[in-house]
Amino acid sequence: MRFWLTLSTGIDRINAFLGKAASILILLSCAVSAINALLRYGLDISNNWPLELQWYLFAAAVMLGASYTLKRNEHVRVDLIYSHLSDRGRLWVDLFGLIFFLMPACILFSWLSWTTLFYPSWLVMEHSLNSGGLARYPIKFVVPFGFFMLSLQGLSEIIKRICALQGKIALPAEDLHYEKPMQ
Repeated sequence: MRFWLTLSTGIDRINAFLGKAASILILLSCAVSAINALLRYGLDISNNWPLELQWYLFAAAVMLGASYTLKRNEHVRVDLIYSHLSDRGRLWVDLFGLIFFLMPACILFSWLSWTTLFYPSWLVMEHSLNSGGLARYPIKFVVPFGFFMLSLQGLSEIIKRICALQGKIALPAEDLHYEKPMQ
């Protein structure tokens, strides 16, 4: 079990790094947007690449931030009974959802986005059709990579929940904390 916990810790560290990178990408996206607006409306200088760069930065932030959001236990849940369960019951519900919903979906989306989105684009070195636009294949790589990292984080969460159910580790409070949404 030590190997699996070490693997889980490594995955958590990588996704924590990607989460920090995602927050920087959001800041850069905002800066590019502001500079683009100043150039376009203030100096009447226009080009398509800053607009596309802004989209690329935001898309990368979303795809890289998803695994960090799962790591922090901040994904949206549909609450029917979850808030009324004990911590052990929540571990079982999380484990069921991770194994039967998250993992199959992430593996499928990783494979589909690689085979139908990124790989064909990379083969032809796809570029934007807009004048001055950017290459498309690098941002298309972020989609399968993001789903792959989300599936790795799902594996990490499965490992932690199995260990917690066996009494081998105590999960941090934020891993079991659930705030019922305000209505």
